[in-house]
Formats: sequence, structure tokens, C-alpha cells
Amino acid sequence: MILALVRLLFDAGLFVLIWMVQLVVYPSFQYYTKENLLIWHQKYTGQITFIVMPLMLGELIIATLQVFYTPSYYSISTLLMIGIIWANTFFQAIPLHKKIDQQPEAQLSVKKLIRLNWLRTFLWSLIFLMSGIDYLSQL
Repeated sequence: MILALVRLLFDAGLFVLIWMVQLVVYPSFQYYTKENLLIWHQKYTGQITFIVMPLMLGELIIATLQVFYTPSYYSISTLLMIGIIWANTFFQAIPLHKKIDQQPEAQLSVKKLIRLNWLRTFLWSLIFLMSGIDYLSQL
């Protein structure tokens, strides 16, 4: 029960964060001049890491513990979705962020990042929904 609550809190944090990034932060990159985008983007990526990484690591650790202690369709499927999110983040999103910092065609990279991020937005939303249902089923 406690593990499910902590999991729900991590999932809720990532749910709110990803929707804020998808609807506010990434689209705002389109309104910066090239010079200002470079300055802001480097600050943004450095600072957001301190928020995102603890949440992602916490979610991964708890999801892994749930698969180990209480294997179920829920725990296994959400761990697989988390794996997809991690792969998407490290093999697609981070390289796009690096392209934005390199500046050539930064706006094209921003548009790709917005499109690509819908996968993480969808998966984290689904994970949050499933986590909420799992928690409520244990009450």
C-alpha cells in the first residue's frame, strides 16, 4: 500500500511535469531568437535535469520493486512503458536537445522535439492513470 502511494506520487509528478513541458515549455522555444534560444535552452536543460532525473529514477526504482514483489499485468506493463520512455529520452530527446544547442536549424529540432515528446506525454499519462487505479484498488 505504501509502495503504491509513493509510486502514485512519482507518477503524478511526472504527469504534471510532462504536460507542462509539452504545452508550455517546448512550444515557447519557437518564440526565441536564435541567440536567446541558445542562452535559455542551455540554462533550461541544465536546471530541468535536477527535477526530471530524481522523478524518473524514483519511478523506475519503485516500478522495478513492484515487478519483483508483486508481479502483475499492471507492474510489468508500466515497467515496459517506463523502459520505452527512458529509451525515447536518451536516444531521441536528448540528441535533439543537443542539436538545439548546436544551433543549425534549431527551430526544426524544436518542432521535432515537440512531436517526439507526445509519446512520452501519452505514456506518462497512461502510467499515471494506471497507477491511480492500482492505488485506489488497494484501499
